[in-house]
Amino acid sequence: MPKKTIKLISWNVNGLSAVMGKGFVQSLRSMDADVVAIQETRLQESKLTDEMRQIDDYSAYLSYSIIKKGYSGVATYARMTPLSVRYGIGIPDYDNEGRICETDFGDFVFFNIYFPNGQMGTDRLVYKLNFYEAFFAYADACRRQGRSVIISGDFNTAHNEIDLKNPEANSTYSGFKLVEREWMNWIFQNGYVDTFRYLYPDTIKYSWWSYRFGARARNIGWRIDYMIVSQDILEKGWLKDAFIDNDITGSDHCPVGLILSI
Repeated sequence: MPKKTIKLISWNVNGLSAVMGKGFVQSLRSMDADVVAIQETRLQESKLTDEMRQIDDYSAYLSYSIIKKGYSGVATYARMTPLSVRYGIGIPDYDNEGRICETDFGDFVFFNIYFPNGQMGTDRLVYKLNFYEAFFAYADACRRQGRSVIISGDFNTAHNEIDLKNPEANSTYSGFKLVEREWMNWIFQNGYVDTFRYLYPDTIKYSWWSYRFGARARNIGWRIDYMIVSQDILEKGWLKDAFIDNDITGSDHCPVGLILSI
């Protein structure tokens, strides 16, 4: 039976309304992916336009924050029809921020996740770490059911020194604290694979740049956006490529992607 090629992309757009005015539709078309997971939509359902709900043959599946307007939120644009869609992991403290969209495509379960940022203080750092723990307990349960799992999104943590421009200067800031990096270690030691780093172990490439000080033009960035797969996807020979597309603008992040042959 012939194999099918599937292209998956993740992109923190830093405001869906804003990026719509910066060529998002054209970017979506040019990426030509089967699924595009976007994070930080910052929208409630009442603010969605018809264009946001359906772009060409992409249908949108959206999760919203119900605790604060203009905050968080994810959307999964798919031209493959999911068997089911779920928003959240069954824990209101995490689900209510609109950070999770799970789509079941049969061959694999695809998660679009906007992991919390811990820079607002100790409470939010604790929330972020607890979110990691709760989400991966849920993802592990999917794996125990025999499911292949793909986790895409903004993890808000750079794993190793190769993943940011100035590691020493940022070692005390959330996003590169030791306790956060240890969580990333746990993830990759427990049956999950960072696809970009697996295929390109020595490549220096970033997915986020501050808007300040011309950071993007000077490539002073961080790699905090990931496409992660469960180990069985490698064992099945599905992984064909992973990439970071620095050429697409419109946000302080750029898209990261994955190509499977199933």
